[in-house]
Amino acid sequence: MERIAAVLPLNQVWPDDFAARYRAAGHWRGETFPGVLRARATERPDALAIIGGDQRWTYADLWARAEAAAAGFLGLGLRPGDRVVVQLGNIAEFFSTVFGLFRAQMVPVYALPGHRLTEIAHFATKAEAAGYVCADRGADGFDYRVLARQLRDGVPDLRHVVVVGDAAEFTPFAGLDGDRAALPGDPDPSSVAFLQISGGTTGLSKLIPRTHDDYLYSCWASNEICGVNAESVFLCALPAAHNFPMSSPGHLGALHAGARVVLSPTPSPDVAFPLIAREGVTITGLVPPLALLWAQSAAATKHDLSSLRVLLVGGAKLTPEAARRVQDAMPDCRLQQVFGMAEGLVNYTRLDDPDAIVLETQGRPISADDEVLILDDQGNPVPDGQPGNLLARGPYTIRAYHNDAAANARSFTPDGFYRTGDIVCRTPEGYLVVQGRAGDHINRAGEKISAEEIEDHLLAHPNVFDAAVVSVPDEYLGERSCAFIIPRGDRPRAVALKAWMRTRNIADFKVPDQIVLVESFETTAAGKISRKELRARLRARLLEQEAEQ
Repeated sequence: MERIAAVLPLNQVWPDDFAARYRAAGHWRGETFPGVLRARATERPDALAIIGGDQRWTYADLWARAEAAAAGFLGLGLRPGDRVVVQLGNIAEFFSTVFGLFRAQMVPVYALPGHRLTEIAHFATKAEAAGYVCADRGADGFDYRVLARQLRDGVPDLRHVVVVGDAAEFTPFAGLDGDRAALPGDPDPSSVAFLQISGGTTGLSKLIPRTHDDYLYSCWASNEICGVNAESVFLCALPAAHNFPMSSPGHLGALHAGARVVLSPTPSPDVAFPLIAREGVTITGLVPPLALLWAQSAAATKHDLSSLRVLLVGGAKLTPEAARRVQDAMPDCRLQQVFGMAEGLVNYTRLDDPDAIVLETQGRPISADDEVLILDDQGNPVPDGQPGNLLARGPYTIRAYHNDAAANARSFTPDGFYRTGDIVCRTPEGYLVVQGRAGDHINRAGEKISAEEIEDHLLAHPNVFDAAVVSVPDEYLGERSCAFIIPRGDRPRAVALKAWMRTRNIADFKVPDQIVLVESFETTAAGKISRKELRARLRARLLEQEAEQ
């Protein structure tokens, strides 16, 4: 079937002089994802690439499966340039799917296993996706085929649904078939390789176009910083579609190096520790709550964790005290802090940094060509040691979101700096210390959540007159969400509101952790108050009350 209507083109363009500088510096090498995998399959055909469940694929296996999937996607009727939403957990087929799409010059749109119909329909619509790939069921038992039926009914331009496992009435992934001779050549290295999702400060997530050139640079440069080589064994414990376990240095960094990727279906120590012992895992990445859980479990485990040499912690700030607990509990494993974002800029502490740097900062940028500004609210630079708004520009930091003019106007300066929304301090050595977020944005265990989106859902409840959602510091989650509710009619119970939120087909991490019922919100003498100021006042009041308890 031919595409019914033209779709908006995918672009991520740097000015010519910047692109020339990044190529001259060797950051952009002209590599592509299918080209990298083909090269590794040629150089190391018998080396193990992917270990997931009972699957153990060599590089030759992965390349063959990717080519078969690519031909199958073409045989199904998808075309080069089509966007395909991929919602798969930590299973081997995640890799044959995405590399199959790369090989067919199609564009994966990465979704997380926890996303539900509201988010998936938004991604599919915004990306103008032609296909959706999912598993039959998730590790938590969720049936994605039910979601697929709802998605197909609500997004009429979505032409194909492919299911890993029991496909029911959909196309089985295992049955994809096509002519490999019809496969296209490698894509342009400067073309968009995939779309990631952004934790939006307003409403649903934005789509982030990443190119082969820029993303592969962040992968191999991260390898150099984190000591990843062909002998490394990377454990993918976080969801594989998340930016952190994908590129910092992540499974894509490991595959670029010709290393081995081990997939853990969940990050629980009960599941991950046996994998570390059995497969000789050398490096992995966790968000702070999981790092603390691992630190607690490591003291009592019977599994041999001695192979683990590097533990990266990122996604949310790791406080100095939490960092000490992790380092003390796993003394043979080097802690490495990571602070980055799907839009680009990534910072690492270095393996040879002194403990004070590792424990108390979130690292310094990957690249000498990462330009970092720290500005006050009036746009003036602040001195080292003073907090300010973080802006970034560089060879792997995007210049625009896809199909979102309003977000682009808010998020990027006219000269191409990305406004990250983070408040940071910079040390004299160039390391960043994260202070918090500038916007109405909650960083819950590494998941970025829009306060406005949660409020919109709550306001749909018949017994909610108004709602304001704030972030609250949390020792375990980093930040938790608290919803202040002005009721109307019968006062809703917090447990009932949470249960109702779960019927809204949203990711579970967006359900408020805490609900507080109030009679009214403060206003100014003129009866007005901005949502941002309201949230700040409510948050301050809650913290004051908790401090008094």
